[in-house]
Amino acid sequence: MEHIITPHEAGFSMPAEWAPHEGCWMIWPERPDNWRLGAKPAQKAFTAVATAISRFEPVTMLVSAAQYENARATLPPEIRVVEMSSNDAWVRDVGCTFLLGRNGQLAGVDWPFKSWGGLYFPWDKDDAIAQKMLEMERAKRFRAPLVIEGGALHVDGEGTVLVVEQCVLNENRNPDVTRQDMERMLKDYLGASHVIWLENGVPHDETDGHVDNLACFVKPGVVLLTWCDDPTDPHYQISREAEARLKAAHDAKGRALAVERIPMPSPMFYTQDEADGVDATASGMNRKAGERLAGSYVNFYIANGAIIAPAFGVETDESARNVLARLFPEREIVMVPAREILLGGGNIHCITQQQPKANH
Repeated sequence: MEHIITPHEAGFSMPAEWAPHEGCWMIWPERPDNWRLGAKPAQKAFTAVATAISRFEPVTMLVSAAQYENARATLPPEIRVVEMSSNDAWVRDVGCTFLLGRNGQLAGVDWPFKSWGGLYFPWDKDDAIAQKMLEMERAKRFRAPLVIEGGALHVDGEGTVLVVEQCVLNENRNPDVTRQDMERMLKDYLGASHVIWLENGVPHDETDGHVDNLACFVKPGVVLLTWCDDPTDPHYQISREAEARLKAAHDAKGRALAVERIPMPSPMFYTQDEADGVDATASGMNRKAGERLAGSYVNFYIANGAIIAPAFGVETDESARNVLARLFPEREIVMVPAREILLGGGNIHCITQQQPKANH
């Protein structure tokens, strides 16, 4: 059997999100059985996020043929609009994870995508996006052997990966996969040497607990955790378990981790109007009024010189901004209204994918 060369063996690794970017990728939302009112409110929110990021780095928006003219007319002229088929708009999960080689050359991981364990059908167009992105950039492609999404992992750029067991070891992704199998794959394909495992993600998260909704590295040795002080909230216990694991862990360099806290947003729920605005289909999400939204301020994007973070129009927005300003003093904090993105099942980090600066 032919030996497949892994990124690690070829000298590639995933840089931290705060490393310099060539630009940012996004996908235009249009799916009416996930985004309400024909995705018009979501398109407005995605445009606001893309516009905010484009002040700091180039943005590429992938758009279906049917929506190309609408997106081109709606988005600012400096945003590159490229026609590409997709099943939905979560580029963090369906796009490639970019890597850099020892000499700064660009490559990427193409993760097999299964719609978060079969949440919607079909997903074949989404599974093809990573390859197309890498072809566009003329970058080497590594197709991974196990199913995982980009939002299910964070790295510190120094050999450490942060993941959540509830998601990454879920049988709906890879039946019969062991922790050892997954850990080896993460190290091989991210060029890492150490994996930190958290137990559970944010409650009500449709992704089965992506780490990018729960915690992230803000710099090597420092993790920001979404925190809940209400003992009646299901996240109260989860945040404490996650903090205990982080404080007991060390990173790839052997350092103990410092844990910073950012508040959980005030509880938010689908309204009747919001649920009614989503088309009911056999293959879609079928939203219901009263369902809790898996809101989190950790779901932000680190751009060149800025943090693009979600605002929800709730009382916790200001304290979240203050935490981000303290942790990223050298970056501008830009908060963008993001409830419409949250209604589709994710947030700003989920709809963005950074491309690191390569040596051309």
